[in-house]
Amino acid sequence: MFTHIAVGSNDLDRSKKFYDAIFTALGAKPGFSAKGRIVYSSNGINFLVTTPIDGKPATHGNGGTIGFAMANPELAKAWHDAGAANGGTSCEDPPGVRELPFGKTYLAYLRDPDGNKLCGMCAAAE
Repeated sequence: MFTHIAVGSNDLDRSKKFYDAIFTALGAKPGFSAKGRIVYSSNGINFLVTTPIDGKPATHGNGGTIGFAMANPELAKAWHDAGAANGGTSCEDPPGVRELPFGKTYLAYLRDPDGNKLCGMCAAAE
């Protein structure tokens, strides 16, 4: 449904440390630089970290979340812990199972070093 997701950053080196940690926890390769951006690519989907093209400071959106599919709760927890240990901040409730209208779901929320909200999500074991 989409080709890529891009988030803004005011410090690409700090962001690369954070995103390399969370994506390698999922088995992906570290990001590479292309035209002043950090690019992560997996299964035909790209995630980019960039300084804003308009030259203004990067800011995060309030209410926005980027969700990443996780294979299982253990992987979601490892992803969360890798991010928290590399400049990210745990947010929302601690990682764990939530009762949602469509079933039990494991959620792990992080804010990246620039404040963008990310979520690792998977179905929880019944």
